[in-house]
Amino acid sequence: MTDVGSVKAPIVSAVEGLSTRSEYFVAGHPMAGSEQDGLDGADADLFVGATWVLTPTTTTNQDAHALTRSLAIAVGAEVIEIEPERHDAIVAVVSHVPQLAATTLMDVASEAGDGSAVLLRLAAGGFRDMTRIAASHPAIWPDICAANKNAIVDALDSYVEALGAVRGMVASGDRVALLELLTRARNSRRALPVSAAIEGPLTEIRTPIADRPGVLAEVTTLAGSLGVNILDLEIVHSIEGESGVLVLVVPSARAESLVDALISSGYRPVRSEL
Repeated sequence: MTDVGSVKAPIVSAVEGLSTRSEYFVAGHPMAGSEQDGLDGADADLFVGATWVLTPTTTTNQDAHALTRSLAIAVGAEVIEIEPERHDAIVAVVSHVPQLAATTLMDVASEAGDGSAVLLRLAAGGFRDMTRIAASHPAIWPDICAANKNAIVDALDSYVEALGAVRGMVASGDRVALLELLTRARNSRRALPVSAAIEGPLTEIRTPIADRPGVLAEVTTLAGSLGVNILDLEIVHSIEGESGVLVLVVPSARAESLVDALISSGYRPVRSEL
């Protein structure tokens, strides 16, 4: 028996408190999904390349453990195993607080916009990217916050303290400290792995695209015809909404062929090594 909840320690503790057969429970958390809910969020490849966390304990039955692990691998996931408490502390930082931060920022922006359409016109790619998860179904989040309360509060305290420091930098006009923070964060963000299974150097390709149907399919089909695996993809929309920039991350060994093909197809790609 397993589960797919995003908080592990309370569930593991509750199951271990049962009198019988608790050793056959292997707590799990597939780190996959989107802001969509119900059938609208269905995706046959949802778990392909995703991280599936298992949190077995010293009492977990080894056969049950192996079966659960093989199930995750069978649907294309990459399995990692950590302690339940460690899992909850990590997801508080990388999943739960980001949800609350996006929700709060969206709420602040909505209040500032006061229902004006100007807000939507000025909401550029960065704002949309950061607040995308604010569109997640709200019903699950009060339960998640209650189940992982202590870890989330600790992570929020650290985040609020960091925001306070940033406020101080802005208020005092400390450009040096701001630049150091921005540079450090930029380097940390660029160091995030696209996938735990990807080895070797990566290249980012940025190319302007028109806002018209089919342009994304053109580029991805072109990459597929060349055998270039697109590891990550993002569209940065312009404020005006008439154009944008398509950002692709591909293995460096195949980047040149894709760049050449894009140029031949009339695009203006710019590449940079990650």
